[in-house]
Amino acid sequence: MAIREIVTVPDEVLRRKARKVTVFDANLQKLIDDMVETMREAPGVGLAAPQVGISERLIVVEYAEDDEEENAPKKLFVVANPEIVKASPETEKGIEGCLSIPGLVGEVERPLQVVIRGQNRRGQPVRIKAKGWLARIFQHEIDHLEGILFTDRATRVWKPTPEEEATLLD
Repeated sequence: MAIREIVTVPDEVLRRKARKVTVFDANLQKLIDDMVETMREAPGVGLAAPQVGISERLIVVEYAEDDEEENAPKKLFVVANPEIVKASPETEKGIEGCLSIPGLVGEVERPLQVVIRGQNRRGQPVRIKAKGWLARIFQHEIDHLEGILFTDRATRVWKPTPEEEATLLD
């Protein structure tokens, strides 16, 4: 495993619609492992392949259900070709940040719950129901695969306080 360089704006790969993952080989497994290690090192809660310069539809998300508890177990999600197949009509504004847009955060309104369909790291179908913060993370990462950044959706953008920086998205 290796830590990869995180691409930042204005790199054009961040604005490109990513290609579908069609081959689930050793190269993809290495990319997944590298992305997980890079996300953890950053540290972040999600990372999309375009953020490490690879224009493929692949995301990794790691989240603890009880994020108030310091040593709460985290669940790792690896999803190739993710798509949101259902989103709740209820939305909520939240503060997001991004490893590819250092030094800025924004307020983004997103659905409170989503259902994601995709493939796991071996190419098998997966379906994930996410709500709250986890739903927000998935939506943020899937946006990356479409070339959309949180700043495109934000109602306002600003430089974060140290407290805000501690709770940023990817």
